[in-house]
Amino acid sequence: MRVLFAGAPGVGHLFPLVPLARALRELGHEVAVTSMDGGETVARSGLPFLPLAPGVDWRKEIREAGRIRRPELLQRVVETNAADREAFVPLAAHVNNAVADATVELASSWRPDLVVYEYLFPVALLAATSLGVPAVQHDLGFVRTPRLRELMLAEMAETFARHGVDRLPGQVHTIDLAPPSMAGGELYGWSMRPVAYNGEAALPDHLAVPTDRPRVAVTLGTEPPRIDGLTRIERVVAAAAEVDADFVLATGELDLSTLGALPANVSSCGWVPWRALLDTCAAAIHHGGSGTALAALDAGIPQLVLPDGSDRFINADAVRERGAGLSASAGEVDPALLDRLLTDEGSAKAAREVSAEIAEMPGPDALAARLAGLVG
Repeated sequence: MRVLFAGAPGVGHLFPLVPLARALRELGHEVAVTSMDGGETVARSGLPFLPLAPGVDWRKEIREAGRIRRPELLQRVVETNAADREAFVPLAAHVNNAVADATVELASSWRPDLVVYEYLFPVALLAATSLGVPAVQHDLGFVRTPRLRELMLAEMAETFARHGVDRLPGQVHTIDLAPPSMAGGELYGWSMRPVAYNGEAALPDHLAVPTDRPRVAVTLGTEPPRIDGLTRIERVVAAAAEVDADFVLATGELDLSTLGALPANVSSCGWVPWRALLDTCAAAIHHGGSGTALAALDAGIPQLVLPDGSDRFINADAVRERGAGLSASAGEVDPALLDRLLTDEGSAKAAREVSAEIAEMPGPDALAARLAGLVG
């Protein structure tokens, strides 16, 4: 069986697909991943990467679609930093329209028996439908996607019709990574245990074991902060100086020079495998990316989420409502909040409960076997 994976060009969209793709490959199936410019980083996983529509820029196309076609939606996206998902996804649909011909052509050439795509890339559903092969939507976390898929497909109706698909797909097989107790009462699809893929690098020796006092992992994810710059990191670092714990800034290539000399209990380590780092930590502080939050839940440690846009407020709310951590704005970060993160037994208990729940979810190997059953 040949399985084509597809997604928007971003680490947070493509890396969550890697564990299932690898599980299918381990079962003897042939897999490949396709995405637009910027998606080639997924090739580091060892999976074959098929470039799609070279020269078409995802973010630029979204801005152009908003400026020319839907300025009222673009205004909502800008005002909320894309947190208004019902405004954002129709603009993302127009990018899907722009690469539809290239996607159908690539799929027709590669001839998959099954297509797996993340929810912002339903052009892959078009390709599968045009080829007459099954497609499965791979959700990424806590965002409930049926309404968003409906909005995207409505924007793509003419594109589907142009490719001979006059009736938009209705119910779509969906893989859901959200722990059931955190799905907001909206359970659907096939549950799958979220397995982190953070690259192949090992932790540096000095981070590979816990320290004598609590360690806290801190990250802002793979996208540079666009709204508040380093404000959140600045607030965390300033507050951390007064807390009896060690703080590790896993901020990649982000320039921290404007912070000046870091406090003695704060260190910067660039890019490290986030999930492995969490196994040595008592808590985590982050921006609210779905994979980042799910990794902390899997590790069974409480987390402080400092969301700034996109789906990150949804993820922060899911963590807070489950009691597995805290959510705050940059202005609310102070030593008392960090002490609460490290000492609140209710949050620690809820995080351990969710970790145990995740451990019971079917793994990618089980879903791989199930997907094979979709192909006659």
